[in-house]
Amino acid sequence: MVDLKAQPYNLNDEDIKWVRDTIANMTLDEKIGQLFVNMGSQRTEEYLTDVLNSYHIGAVRYNPGKADEVWEQNYILQTKSKIPLLIAANTESGGNGACTDGTYVGHEVKVAAARDPKWAYELGRVSGVEAAAIGCNWSFAPIVDIMRNWRNPIISNRAFSSDPDQVLELSRAYMKGIMESGILPAAKHFPGDGIDERDQHLSASVNSYSCEEWDATFGKVYQGLIDDGLPSLMVGHIMLPSYQKHFNPDMETKDLLPATLSKEILTDLLRGKMGFNGLVVTDASHMVGLTAAMARKDLLPQAIAAGSDLFLFFNDPEEDLQWMKEGYENGVITEERLQEALERILGLKARLKLHSTPREEILPPKEEAMKRVGLPENLAIAPQVADEAITLVKNNQPENLPMSPEKTPRVLVVPVSGPPNPISRAFGGGGEASHPADVFAAKLRERGYEVTRHESMLDKLAKMTPEEQATMVKNVYAGKAPISALTDNYDLVLMVSKIEGLMQAVERVQWPATKGTLDIPWYVYEIPTIYVSTATPYALADVPQIKTYVNAYDDKDFTIDAVLDKLEGKSEFKGVSPVDAFCGLIDTRM
Repeated sequence: MVDLKAQPYNLNDEDIKWVRDTIANMTLDEKIGQLFVNMGSQRTEEYLTDVLNSYHIGAVRYNPGKADEVWEQNYILQTKSKIPLLIAANTESGGNGACTDGTYVGHEVKVAAARDPKWAYELGRVSGVEAAAIGCNWSFAPIVDIMRNWRNPIISNRAFSSDPDQVLELSRAYMKGIMESGILPAAKHFPGDGIDERDQHLSASVNSYSCEEWDATFGKVYQGLIDDGLPSLMVGHIMLPSYQKHFNPDMETKDLLPATLSKEILTDLLRGKMGFNGLVVTDASHMVGLTAAMARKDLLPQAIAAGSDLFLFFNDPEEDLQWMKEGYENGVITEERLQEALERILGLKARLKLHSTPREEILPPKEEAMKRVGLPENLAIAPQVADEAITLVKNNQPENLPMSPEKTPRVLVVPVSGPPNPISRAFGGGGEASHPADVFAAKLRERGYEVTRHESMLDKLAKMTPEEQATMVKNVYAGKAPISALTDNYDLVLMVSKIEGLMQAVERVQWPATKGTLDIPWYVYEIPTIYVSTATPYALADVPQIKTYVNAYDDKDFTIDAVLDKLEGKSEFKGVSPVDAFCGLIDTRM
């Protein structure tokens, strides 16, 4: 049973009375509705009011928008809802996860590379200030996965570290920072990503650690946060066979389920062995790691029966609500389990004092709120993090650095990309036109270099007629040229990569189908060559021959400035990689 007087709720008798009286006075439809987190498709008052009145949702995770738009949305939600709402943001890298004009601080791996937990605290603090200003009270962060598999495409730059002690230290700092603004964090993705190389969005995923290995790593992180009063966590669609079979020795392999649906993981391990008293929310319910496990009509109630308290996102609201209700009526969700879930949901709302605060006062006044977004002192943090984090992973040709307009005046800038990413494109990223190589080229020109931006075969094909394209493709292997064509025209090659793995099966470079061209760095012994990765910290796996390799972690303008300062020797490289940037491969160190 839920202990509402203990952490993370710490409620008094009056608060507990509100929780239990409110539940007792709900209709069954209202109780079922409270189990869902809605992703709204519109911000109009008509739409939002209809959702509240029709579906009785317990929480919201909204689409990105500007601060003033999100404030208006959240004000409508809190003033029109019968029961106040948990409103979640995704503040993994800063306040920009709460609103599109919020403050970016840094991806978690970048923050960790800066070698000081104060930056993780600042990441949480800035996230909390801005998310709270626009009416959020809950965040799906920090990510506390442990990055042990460089092939994992989903959390490669979103996890702090491969070291559980560092993950715990930085997660604690983040949690402290964000909770100062009254935002309740939901650490994710229990029982832990970073071992399998598959993305739960696209397939099943498995944490293959033994019970002992898990206890010493992921278990250590989660237990530490639970002991600190972690209010909530997000459970991933990740199997943990060792503990599933530990608590159910008769289980056959074919019966394994993602943790989202596993009583052994959520009730026996998390609630029982680890003593977690807080709220559990599922990861998004459209992900194949969940949807491929069983029919949706079955997985909806099974998620709650297994120990989840909130179900993240409708597919079709009427259909999902009906199937969840049928699961209760058929006994899949017991009366006791439903009561527990509702007590945890309303218990967190009571902890936030949503029940005792006038609805019109839950959000700060709009004019005051807008002043908290993008504060100059908060905007100044990200460039400091960049200066501390940028990492010279490898420099086995010391003569390559420092570069300068006098030493290497003629620079060839070569863009390197991964598979086209529709999500990045939707938010203004991805594609040659927006490649950070163009920014590097422009900034190098400003610094006095003579710069050529390499034009790939794909770039050239885009400008040709179909007949010309056919001719060029037929001659795809005719790209060879004398070495002197490179060495006589350039003094240095700067390769700039942006390779991202979100919603991709792999996070790897996509080389062009040419032979002997300059896209691939075969020439590291012919001309000084420097490689800068502006996304994945694991790009070195595909260019092990590179002798001078830098992880910048992102392609923000201030980061690019800092990288160039460091390449020119105007600033020191200070970052230390919190993950194995050599990818466990012997040749990447050569």
